[in-house]
Amino acid sequence: MRAVYLLLRPPLYTRAVCCNSLRDITNHNSNVTRVEVGPMTFIRQDNEKVILGPEKMIVVPPRHYCIIENPVVRDKGGKPVMDKHGQAKLRHADQEIRLTQDPFPLYPGEILKQVVTQLKVVQANTALRLRAVLDFDDETGKKVAGDEWLFEGPGTYIPKKEVVVEETIRATVIKPNQAIKLRARKETTDRDGNVRVTGEEWLVKKVGAYLPGAYEEVVDTVDAYVLTDKVALSLRATRTFTDKNGVTRRTGEEWLVKMEDTEAHIPDVYEEVVGVVKITTLTNRQYCVILDPAGADGKPQLGQKKLVKGEKSFFLLPGESLEKGIQNVYVLGEDEGLILKASEGYKDTDANVERQPGDRWMIRGPIEYVPPVEVEVVTRRKATPLDENEGIYVRDVKTGKVRAICGATYMLTQDEELFSKELPPAVEELLAESKDPLADRSDRSRPAAGGAKRDKTKLVTFRVPHNAAVQIYDYKQKKARVVFGPELVMLDPDEQFTQLSLSGGKPKKPNVIKSLVLLLGPDFCTDIITIETSDHARLQLQLSYNWHFEVNKEDDKESSKIFAVPDFVGDACKAIASRIRGAVAGVQFDDFHKNSAKIIRASVFGLDDKGKVKGRFFFPANNLVVTSIDIQSVEPVDQRTRDALQKSVQLAIEITTNSQEAAARHEAERLEQKAKGALERQKIMDEAEAEKSRKDLLELQASSSAVESTGQAKAEAQSRAEAARIEGEAAVEQARLKAQAAKIEAESELERLTSARTAELKYLGEQNDLEITKAKELSSIETDKFKNMVDSIGAETLASIATAGPDMQVKLLEALGLQSTLITDGNSPINLFNTAHGLLGAIEAPSSKSDEE
Repeated sequence: MRAVYLLLRPPLYTRAVCCNSLRDITNHNSNVTRVEVGPMTFIRQDNEKVILGPEKMIVVPPRHYCIIENPVVRDKGGKPVMDKHGQAKLRHADQEIRLTQDPFPLYPGEILKQVVTQLKVVQANTALRLRAVLDFDDETGKKVAGDEWLFEGPGTYIPKKEVVVEETIRATVIKPNQAIKLRARKETTDRDGNVRVTGEEWLVKKVGAYLPGAYEEVVDTVDAYVLTDKVALSLRATRTFTDKNGVTRRTGEEWLVKMEDTEAHIPDVYEEVVGVVKITTLTNRQYCVILDPAGADGKPQLGQKKLVKGEKSFFLLPGESLEKGIQNVYVLGEDEGLILKASEGYKDTDANVERQPGDRWMIRGPIEYVPPVEVEVVTRRKATPLDENEGIYVRDVKTGKVRAICGATYMLTQDEELFSKELPPAVEELLAESKDPLADRSDRSRPAAGGAKRDKTKLVTFRVPHNAAVQIYDYKQKKARVVFGPELVMLDPDEQFTQLSLSGGKPKKPNVIKSLVLLLGPDFCTDIITIETSDHARLQLQLSYNWHFEVNKEDDKESSKIFAVPDFVGDACKAIASRIRGAVAGVQFDDFHKNSAKIIRASVFGLDDKGKVKGRFFFPANNLVVTSIDIQSVEPVDQRTRDALQKSVQLAIEITTNSQEAAARHEAERLEQKAKGALERQKIMDEAEAEKSRKDLLELQASSSAVESTGQAKAEAQSRAEAARIEGEAAVEQARLKAQAAKIEAESELERLTSARTAELKYLGEQNDLEITKAKELSSIETDKFKNMVDSIGAETLASIATAGPDMQVKLLEALGLQSTLITDGNSPINLFNTAHGLLGAIEAPSSKSDEE
């Protein structure tokens, strides 16, 4: 038999199995697995096999645990129970939680399901939600599988095999003005002892940390609404319940919570916040109307209204609303008024009148007015101040009559309204142009669209310029009137302007000129017409006519005749053109070309009895008079005629040009001959003047030579004398300057010496001052030093130092038994008379015990 030795030290163990194991069975041995625990020396037999180890034992430190699966069965003494074969019995499919104990091995079949783990420490305000997986009994009673409960901290949780940890629950901190909403997961009893059913919700408002129960869950954190004297809270009940004030609230009921009820309100689980209601504040100049006001029972009175005047502050109750919001009191001036309408019957206490629904009336200022709930303010009226040239159109809503009011301040009554007078679009456009009919009569441009529009309720006015007329037709009376300028026209409600549509342009085209004013002239118009002579020469004439109207302004019938012809310009131009065409048709082109003006004037104005051309052409239909005709241009229409006429004109121009060139050439030759004669004469005169100048030059040269010869000697003598004088003056000036320079040098040297001595004295004084200051400061430092040393050493210490020598000598003498001594070097004499007397006198007779004896 062969043996294997194993040395086991604690805490080591090994497992040995017979060689006939499940894996290697060769004989019929016991096939038992056992555990050997050290310290020991293990000798393995041949029929044994080490299948594990040596291994360390499992050590569970304090506050730790581990979980063993399939643990061994132990007896009352805690020792493993063995079967008859020596095999450890196991509790299969069971678990055992082992806490702090001595190191232990794992027996065959045991499994370390959970390694050594630290025990869970549950902090304060924290809990573990536990669930039982097996039925068991503990110190609180019997637990059934599925039960849940809390293990609340602070504490250390000791695990059990029958319990599993579901989750860690942390406490919810409830702050002031805050609450948490809880919901029951199943039937339970809350911390206040109230029974809660599954799904029930409730609030916890106690400030602090709240730890939900095992069957409670936190739904939400509810913040309180802080109420002030200006803010209230509108609530609605989601189901019937009794609130904290003991009031039963029905489902859907709404109510208001104010600061008088509570300063901070936390909505209950059955309260729904409708909104925050702000206070309604009215000043003494404001009022409001509340719709559906709440009655004495707090319920809204549907269909009712309530008037509230300022000064006042209040909250709108649920169901109440403001009609048109906060309104200002109507403050009416003396020129203002209010149109009122009764919406329902009531008694007007101000006027002591019974008002029926639909009644309208007006109150005038000055007054402050707050309309009752039965009265509706239709509009606010203000008096319109009108000048004598201003007005408005007013219509009576009862009769429909329209009238114009001018020149007074007027306020519309309750039965009146402003009337909008409509005018044709063309008339509106002419009034909006604001052009001067006389100065801008040739301007055909249209104003840009989008200008200021006319106020249709104001009186239509139009300024008629001088020497013009406007016709106005009254459609109600069917009568027209003519207004001559200068005048301001004001239309009555039934009157309209007569619009003129005149021909314009060249040649004349109908409906070109639009105007409200008829100019009376004198004025002119220009037209282009085409005529044909008897020899079929077609010509185009541009004619200008002077015209005016002959009007009797005193006679209405005669004055209205000027508007009898709608287009007097086109009518007159056509009449004149027809006469000219008729007259020219019987005349040859050459005759017309030579006598065109006479032919045209005679055809238009006609001839008198003497054969002379008359001076005017009169239109009796509208009293229009044409006084003259101006022929501005005559142009042939046919191209051949135009070429022939142009050729003849060019020939005439060429002949005229040649004659003018010949005359100009003759005049140029004459002027040239005249200029040559004048030039020769001037040349002869210039030569004579030159000879005279040459003679004067010779005389001047001779005189200059004489003066030159006599003046040279005199100039030399004067120059020498002047040189001597200058030399003497220079010598004197040089001596004076030398003396002055010497003086300056002496003064500067003296000043330099003075400055040097002064600086030296100043330097020595400052040096002495510095030395004195230094000596003072050194003495002060030494004094302070000595004083500080004395102060630091102290008076007593100095006295001790001073008396140390004599004191030591005294002590020395006392030690020697001497009463007195005198030590000298023998060189200095000592007077011993008095000293010895003092010394001897100071010696007292010794008193000793021996003497006394």
